[in-house]
Amino acid sequence: MSENTERTPAYSWYALALLMLIYVLNFLDRTIIYILFPLIKKEMAFSDTQLALLGTTSFVIFYTVLGIPFGRLADRGSRTKMIAIGVLVWSLFSGLTAFANDFWTLFACRVMVGVGEATLGPAAISLLSDYFPPLRRATVTSIYSMGIAVGAGLAALLGGSLSQYGWRTAFMLIGFPGLLFGGLVFFLREPVRTTAAATAGISYSKTDWKALITNRSFILLCVGYALLGLATNNLSIWGATFYSRLHKFDLPTIGFWGGTLTLAAGIPATLFGGAIADWFHRIGRGRMFYGALLSLFSVPFWLLLIFTNNGYLILTANFFLLAAALAWLGAAAADVTEITGVNLRGLGIAAYFLSVNIAAYLIGSNLIGYLSDRFGATEDPAMLRYALLVCPVACVLSAICLFAGAASLKRSK
Repeated sequence: MSENTERTPAYSWYALALLMLIYVLNFLDRTIIYILFPLIKKEMAFSDTQLALLGTTSFVIFYTVLGIPFGRLADRGSRTKMIAIGVLVWSLFSGLTAFANDFWTLFACRVMVGVGEATLGPAAISLLSDYFPPLRRATVTSIYSMGIAVGAGLAALLGGSLSQYGWRTAFMLIGFPGLLFGGLVFFLREPVRTTAAATAGISYSKTDWKALITNRSFILLCVGYALLGLATNNLSIWGATFYSRLHKFDLPTIGFWGGTLTLAAGIPATLFGGAIADWFHRIGRGRMFYGALLSLFSVPFWLLLIFTNNGYLILTANFFLLAAALAWLGAAAADVTEITGVNLRGLGIAAYFLSVNIAAYLIGSNLIGYLSDRFGATEDPAMLRYALLVCPVACVLSAICLFAGAASLKRSK
């Protein structure tokens, strides 16, 4: 029976559902701190710099850097056990954040959340690649990636509602229940790694990195999606500031619409985006060609969002940008697994995540903040519009890289 018609076991779908729920918890624990910043600042008397260190530096640097060694572990050892330990670590320290009484204790808790969450991406996508046949991988990874939309949407909605009970209660209620899911994934069956080479044993050498960085298709994929991630990430980082500063929307309204639009646009876009990407793959265009189209699709909506003053148009632009921001995730992950092959799959996924997260979390937000200060946006809020032009420009550059990557991958086959 061919892999096109082979029936997928029910257990594979159970594994997918469990991993997707864990990804929901991942993003919920990761992003809820941003909503609780005002309460933390008020009680702990932190400066904005300290809040930024808690929200980005403590988490992102360790999360991105540790993704590489954890990616190697995903290629060598038990992926289910690695994820289980990671879930237990990040859930425990997310809950323990509630008991912190000074900056460094909070910082240490956020560091450990990042350490725990760094185990998930490479191992989960590698697992799903072995649970499902190749022609379903973009669809499957898109279902898994729905955890981003659901987690981010719930962070906005739950963060607002739980904030009335205090930020400490919010962390306890969000963090500790994750320990249960860590136990569930611990007992998840480890699938046999695909291809005969995998079952015979994988050999590793110091040339593994060279195999990746000399692969033109892989480099264009990482750069293209890093640029797209730079743009899409700043929709959430600077969105609330932009709407409150320029359009005078209050924060509860921003939180409600942010959560609602993230769920309404993100879930179907993530779910169906992978199926559409697989269709582009089947007709010979390639998944990166689809990603390039999404990048170009985003450009006019970024310009509309930045320069319109009409509330309905702002909501419309935000909806489509959120959809485009999540519709490429399954396609990108599926291409990484195919380009790198089974021997370097975990390392390739980790390198892909590293490039996207550095561009999105460390470069993009700081670049826009720097430009905003240089343009005098504090005195003239309208100048923030011009700092945000970084986003549509990044989308154009992303499209160029992904079109080139699609052509390069097609030639290599």
